[in-house]
Amino acid sequence: MNHQEEDRTTHYQAGSLTLPGTVMLGTGVMIGAGIFALTGQMAQMTGPLFPLAFLAAAIIVSFSAYSYVKISNAYPSAGGIGMYLHKAYGHSLATAFNALLMYFSMVIAQSFLARTFGSYTMQLFGGDRSGHMISVLGVSLILAAFIINLLGNQLIQKVASFIGILKIGGILLFGLVGVWIADSLSLDIPAGTPQDAGTAGAFLGATALGILAFKGFTTITNSGSEVKDPHRNVGRAIIISIAACVVIYTLVGFAVSSNLSLAEIIRTRNYSLAAAARPALGDYGVWFTVIIAMTATAGGILASIFAVSRMLAMLTEMKLVPHSHFGMPGSIQKHTLVYTVVLGLVLTAFFDLSRIAALGIIFYLIMDIAIHWGVLRHLREDVKARPWIPATAIVLDLLALGGFVWVKLTTDPFVLAVAAVTMMVLAIAEAWFLSTTRAVATDNQKGSHAHQHGNSSE
Repeated sequence: MNHQEEDRTTHYQAGSLTLPGTVMLGTGVMIGAGIFALTGQMAQMTGPLFPLAFLAAAIIVSFSAYSYVKISNAYPSAGGIGMYLHKAYGHSLATAFNALLMYFSMVIAQSFLARTFGSYTMQLFGGDRSGHMISVLGVSLILAAFIINLLGNQLIQKVASFIGILKIGGILLFGLVGVWIADSLSLDIPAGTPQDAGTAGAFLGATALGILAFKGFTTITNSGSEVKDPHRNVGRAIIISIAACVVIYTLVGFAVSSNLSLAEIIRTRNYSLAAAARPALGDYGVWFTVIIAMTATAGGILASIFAVSRMLAMLTEMKLVPHSHFGMPGSIQKHTLVYTVVLGLVLTAFFDLSRIAALGIIFYLIMDIAIHWGVLRHLREDVKARPWIPATAIVLDLLALGGFVWVKLTTDPFVLAVAAVTMMVLAIAEAWFLSTTRAVATDNQKGSHAHQHGNSSE
């Protein structure tokens, strides 16, 4: 019994993450799938206006970040979003459901990063037509990140900071050189552009994908209790990470659109930055870009596993999700790390993550709306929030989600059906789990009262 209690205790190192280290963890997730893997998909959706879609996404995320900064300043927690939802909605289905949406969106993003790592790495060897090596390399990266996460926060911070410096410096260099040698920064729509590209719905859909590129800032909230001076530094880290990514995404977006035609960006959407480097810088540019992409996605995986496993640990500790030790020793934090890695490995090895990435943005935007509504409806006075900002964030999220759903209705309705079924299953399963645990708790309480009454009668 004592062993079980010990296993269910989460162990966090208070003050083990500095402000720079926290920023690197945030940008580690943000500068990964976003700029390397989503650029081509956004171009396919809205044509050469995709750099502007990144800017539109940045505006929406800036409004969204306000709620997270306000809550994190008031309630820094290693559970991050799970704890924020709990503060707003209490021990309820709304908390568990939306927290799990965020959890799965982060695992999907982590697997997307892993496959992006494989896609870019294989460019050094002429590509991978079968796709098998992409899966092998992605799985290997997740396993390496798992081992580093087991070794503790200090090593994670050092590795993430080192990777972050290399990555940001390399991408900035790519963007500056790409823009400098480009013939022009024209965004004229060429012949052959898809018919719906440039329409309002398509642009909003691409903006939604752009939000997926920025949502890594939420990983910072999951490390709240481990950050030095969290009441100030969590919010600062979020703002710095978003600002850095706005500059980098805009610069690189214009560099890619200036060196490749729209058709080339779409054709090379899994490795568009490497393709853009070839006409500008030759083979050396391709090698340089591939190495930066490998570094960026590796850092993203490392930071994502770190954050999402802590979020699941907090949900387990709050008894919002079921948990089994499966005979494993150690704390709940280590167990959730294992579960997160296993799920990521399965997705990376067996699924087409270009489609599953759509699930990630749907899940995230629904959860994000729940956060803002919670601030507006329940936490506004506690966190001293100005109501018009989360209200605006909700409207912008709905616009982006509506545009994305509209595009998918016409191009890939199956993914919307999968999203609906998945959310329905999650809601039903969580409703059953919460009602069961509530009934057990009530029975235990009645049994305890009966036992106390029997002792008093004696």
